[in-house]
Amino acid sequence: MSKESVKVGDKVPDFELERQDGGFFRLYDLLKEKNVVLYFYPKDRTPGCTKQACEFRDQYEAFKEQGAEVVGISSDSKESHKRFERIYHLPFVLLSDKGGHVRKIFGVPRKLGILPGRVTYIIDKKGTVRYIFNSMSKPLEHVSTAIRVLQEIEEEEHHHQKV
Repeated sequence: MSKESVKVGDKVPDFELERQDGGFFRLYDLLKEKNVVLYFYPKDRTPGCTKQACEFRDQYEAFKEQGAEVVGISSDSKESHKRFERIYHLPFVLLSDKGGHVRKIFGVPRKLGILPGRVTYIIDKKGTVRYIFNSMSKPLEHVSTAIRVLQEIEEEEHHHQKV
């Protein structure tokens, strides 16, 4: 029984996960202030995931300029995330989704039925999913696509403010 997955135009489901520092991250708290780039990835420190995380890191200023925050989610432990963050100096939040509950809420597909998929959701401040990028084989395109969509969201917001 697979639940309907989150689609573009949907209101994003809220969730809460423990952060590395023991506090709690709640999606809707962050959406009050920022657009959110929420990316699900298979595993810490594997080649594609490392490339993707480092690209998000290298472009992090661009995300901040677009009024956005980047959040990465995998099923790895908090300890694994801590190491991953430390080794690669990642400036954004990595959350540990033990048992893949949040992944299930979003309906993130698995690759070949086994590997956790690599899917990025771009969510505006109203909590609406604006874009979904699903690609296992193009970790870097997740980052460039997210920046492009955020620029469109920002332009739209400025346009509405002028009208």
